[in-house]
Amino acid sequence: MRAAVTGAGGFVGRHLVARLRSDGWDVVALTRADVDLADPVAATAAVRAADPDVVFSLAAGRAKATPADRAATVAVNTSPWLVDALPDRCRAVVRLGSSTEYAADPRPLTEEAPLHPRGFFGATKAAGSLLLQAAAAERGVRAAVLRAFQVYGPGDHPTRLVPVVLDAARTGAVVALPGSVSRRDWVWVGDVVDACVRAALAADLPAGQVLNIGTGVQTATEELIATAERVTGRPIATAPGAHPGRDWDTADWVSDPALAARLLGWAPTVDLAEGLARTWAAGA
Repeated sequence: MRAAVTGAGGFVGRHLVARLRSDGWDVVALTRADVDLADPVAATAAVRAADPDVVFSLAAGRAKATPADRAATVAVNTSPWLVDALPDRCRAVVRLGSSTEYAADPRPLTEEAPLHPRGFFGATKAAGSLLLQAAAAERGVRAAVLRAFQVYGPGDHPTRLVPVVLDAARTGAVVALPGSVSRRDWVWVGDVVDACVRAALAADLPAGQVLNIGTGVQTATEELIATAERVTGRPIATAPGAHPGRDWDTADWVSDPALAARLLGWAPTVDLAEGLARTWAAGA
C-alpha cells in the first residue's frame, strides 16, 4: 500500500508515518518544507506525484493574526483542491478533523451533534470536512472524517498543556491555569493513529463517514495535573486565573466513541495515567 500523508511533520503526522512504515506501507511524507498546501497548484502536483492508494489529510493551519494568516489557514484546513488531485488508483481519503467542529454540549458528543465550531480553527476544520465529504461523493472516492478529541503524547508542541505540565514537573515552573473549569477528553496519540489506519483499510466504511475518536472520559485540567504529580512523583505548582483560556475551553467536552467501535472495531487502549507516564518516560 502506498500512502501520502499531508502534515507529516506535525505531531500526529510524525506518529502516523512511523506506524505506517513499521506496518510495511510505502509512505510519501509531505511536510511544510516539501510543499505549500496553501498553494493549490503546488499541492495538487505533490499529491499527484505521490500517486497514493490512500491519502491521510492531517495538515492543519492555526495562524490567524493577520488577513494573510487567516487566508492561508483557510486554504490549508479546507484543501478544496484535494479530491481533484487524487489519481484514479486512490481508494480512500482519511481526514483528521477536530472535535472543535462541534458545539459545546454537556452530554457526550455523537456524530449527529450539531456543527457550531468553537473559534476560527474549528470553523475552518468544519468547512474542510464538509467540502471533502461533498467532493469525494461526486468523485466516487471513499472519504472518512475522524474528529479527534484532545490528542496528547510524546513529541507534542511544547506550548500544549501536557508538555507544559510535564516540563513544570521537571523544572519547578508554575503552570498558569484559566479562571474557569475546563474539561477535555484526552486521547493517546497512538490510539488516534490506529483509528486512522483502520479507517483507511475499512473498505466497507460508508462513504463520507464521520467518526468521533475519543475515550468517552473527560478530565478537568486540575485533575490532569494531579494525575501528572502521581505519575512523575513530583509536585507541580499552579497559578489559577493566570491563563486567559482558549476559544474552545468548556466545562464539558467528551466524546461518544461508540460508532468508531462499531464500524472500525476501534477502542482507546491507553488511559490518561498510562499515557502521561509514557510521555514522561519519553522525555517529552
